[in-house]
Amino acid sequence: MKLYTSLTSPYGRKVRIVCLEKRIEMQLVEVTTGAPDSPVKDINPLGKVPALVLDDHRPLYDSSVIVDYLDHISPVGKLIPGDARQAINVKRWEALCDGILDAAILIVREKRRPPEQQSTGVMAHEQGRIDRGLAQLALDLGERKWCMGDSFTLADIAVGCLLAYLDLRFADLHWQNAHPNLLKLQVRLNERPSFIETLPPPPVS
Repeated sequence: MKLYTSLTSPYGRKVRIVCLEKRIEMQLVEVTTGAPDSPVKDINPLGKVPALVLDDHRPLYDSSVIVDYLDHISPVGKLIPGDARQAINVKRWEALCDGILDAAILIVREKRRPPEQQSTGVMAHEQGRIDRGLAQLALDLGERKWCMGDSFTLADIAVGCLLAYLDLRFADLHWQNAHPNLLKLQVRLNERPSFIETLPPPPVS
């Protein structure tokens, strides 16, 4: 299998962490989605990463579909519970994290536009999504060790990738002050080898 992604993509990092936690070997192909010769457009018609090409050359996308597949093919360290209600709860955590990431990435892209073309209204709207999403994550987590209680799951991976992306791109957000329980979870996650091995490179100044 080949995983096409960028090293700074939080969605791609989620897939990479799942592979490491489940001891699944795959070839990592680093790509730049905006490059004219990016191979991703030939794999995923949306031109987005991550995209996984299976051994039979079938492509899978997006990250949520890929991690479901990976958890299914390997019995090691199940990350999505077998119980349907618990599985839906895990996927709810993942969906909220991915939605917050969507909002954060829209702000990053807006800030890359020329100043006169930037929309403060758009950025304020997306920032509201981030703030409300983080508040909900903190409320749902409470004082538990992991998102689902005593068991490490895909929900924790999704939260960890989100928080790391906010640290990378929104250093002035200071979410840690508002949500210390999320910070405790992040510290715990950052001790895992899978998180250490997939740390994103620092942004280019």
